[in-house]
Amino acid sequence: MPEMSKILIANRGEIAVRVIRTARDMGYRTVAVYSEADADALHVHEADEAVPIGPAPVGESYLAADKLIEACRLSGADAVHPGYGFLSENADFARACADAGVTFIGPPAEAIELMGSKRLSKLAMIKADVPCIPGYQDSDQSDERLAAEGARIGYPLMAKASAGGGGRGMRLVRKSEDLMDSIRTARSEAQSAFGSGELILERAVLNPRHIEIQVFADAHGNVVHLGERDCSIQRRHQKVVEEAPSPFVSPGMREAMGKAAVNAARACNYLGAGTVEFLADADGSFYFLEMNTRLQVEHPVTELITGQDLVEWQLRVAAGEPLPLRQEDISLNGWAMEVRLYAEDPRNGFMPQTGPVLVWDLPKGPGLRIDHGLRKGHAVSPNYDPMLSKIIAHGTTREEARRKLVRAVEDTVLLGVNNNKAFLAKTLRHEVFARGEATTAFLADHFEGDATVTAAAPDLRVLTLAATLIHARSGRQSAHAPELLSWRNTASTPWHYRLEAEGKTYDLSLIVDPHRTHMRCTAQAGDNETIIDLISIDATHCVYLADGVRRRLRFAVDGNTVYLDGPFGNIAFRNLTHQPTAGADAGGSGRVVASMDGAILAVSVAIGDRVAKGQTVAVLEAMKMEHQLQADTAGTVTEVFVSAGAQVKIRQMLITISPDDAEEGR
Repeated sequence: MPEMSKILIANRGEIAVRVIRTARDMGYRTVAVYSEADADALHVHEADEAVPIGPAPVGESYLAADKLIEACRLSGADAVHPGYGFLSENADFARACADAGVTFIGPPAEAIELMGSKRLSKLAMIKADVPCIPGYQDSDQSDERLAAEGARIGYPLMAKASAGGGGRGMRLVRKSEDLMDSIRTARSEAQSAFGSGELILERAVLNPRHIEIQVFADAHGNVVHLGERDCSIQRRHQKVVEEAPSPFVSPGMREAMGKAAVNAARACNYLGAGTVEFLADADGSFYFLEMNTRLQVEHPVTELITGQDLVEWQLRVAAGEPLPLRQEDISLNGWAMEVRLYAEDPRNGFMPQTGPVLVWDLPKGPGLRIDHGLRKGHAVSPNYDPMLSKIIAHGTTREEARRKLVRAVEDTVLLGVNNNKAFLAKTLRHEVFARGEATTAFLADHFEGDATVTAAAPDLRVLTLAATLIHARSGRQSAHAPELLSWRNTASTPWHYRLEAEGKTYDLSLIVDPHRTHMRCTAQAGDNETIIDLISIDATHCVYLADGVRRRLRFAVDGNTVYLDGPFGNIAFRNLTHQPTAGADAGGSGRVVASMDGAILAVSVAIGDRVAKGQTVAVLEAMKMEHQLQADTAGTVTEVFVSAGAQVKIRQMLITISPDDAEEGR
């Protein structure tokens, strides 16, 4: 039996915190690792010890296997829990741990290697009688062979990278004429992302359910499953909502899928926690998709309906113990749902966001669970995945779990960093999801072009709230003396405010009447008017009356920016009132600035170059995504301040362009 007394968590964020807490409850000492960007992160504070492992970029810290092994040596850790992501499915890292005499809390390297290849794992699953999608998964990767196999399989089909996941190296091909272009693109993406251009072809299962089975295996020959999770709601192949059990799966289908998943685990001599993912057709047919050889992000929903701690199971299996339960002892009780809170802006193409955590308040109540790695005052970095937290609810029925989760999402408050909570709440409230009918096409079918998700313009009430709070905070003498909020003698004299939100500016006039029980603010923008009575206000809360309804609002002020949280989502307003106003006919500024903290991948212009409005002039990498930075005006490049490889801060000046009209006026 392996000796385990101190566990190093080779990860960060919410999963590191989650593993640390279970390990601590079981009596183990814990060691965190951290990059320079994470020196004050929650997982560092939660662990007994912590070891710095390098600069913020993952390649120099969390993906540096040698630094993690050295951290084990320095701290005396005799086991490593890899969490998910990073090196959790890296067979070489599992071998390096074994070579260093450190227990890797996960499956054998051989199982990781096999299931890390879609081609090889599919061959193994076919041999193990696990249902697979008809397709091509052999080693001949020539264009001629792939074209012939495409014709045999028929269209539509999927071209998929054999390695990796997350939708990279994946293309839907609807007709034969598109196959070669799709293959070239998928192969190039796969080579860039995973170091292998190997592809497989599969018949496309359109609008399926994405169902996965949680499996566990020990070193004594025992393999069980703990039911299914429905992960059908996805955006760009990334899961948004997960639930257990699935509203689509019948008891008979659950038994068949569970048996297939157990067979898959046995076929690769599995050990520990794993997830076998399937696509299910409308008729109930299901097909092997892949096996994730680690703990999943969505494991809490399984924990809530089974009453089991899956990290505890992992640690017991790694220590050589048998599984805590037999298959017949595992039961599913109630319903659980989970959503992923991301630092991203749904109104701006879901662009990842960075910034300081000014307010972080979590809801409490029966059946609620929040897994997170945030601390007030800590900054959300551009170097890592933008997922910040998981909000999970459990109920006796699916509707109860959904209702609890909607409220929990809406009551979660994160200010300083824009996030997707309003989008999540709208998804959970959608009638198709409420009926349990959502497939993988749900978001594309029901949210594509939805103005409440994609439009950036706040309404007049939200603008008025922002202006009222800026006004109150700038002139307030006492939280209990609203009559002192304005020093003007004439209440009817309007205050003019210019606010900026998400790249757009808004002008409005605010008439403040302090000679009432509550401070009344009347805002006008064009022909529109709204009235707000500010009843009370402190540093981060206010109560106001609008349209006959009294409401509470959370906010934060940082410099000249006010951050609001409400049913409209998260919006930050910058006070531009005292800045010079551009001319009415002004075009773009000609200033290209960094949209967030990150690294410059490419600069495609030089001084003297002519550019068109909308032309990409640089590429910024942040939060594992590439962002095209475009010229907001046509003109001539006059200054270039950065080059490829440079690390930049949000709103840092990168390039300046002299607009055409400026040239003509000289």
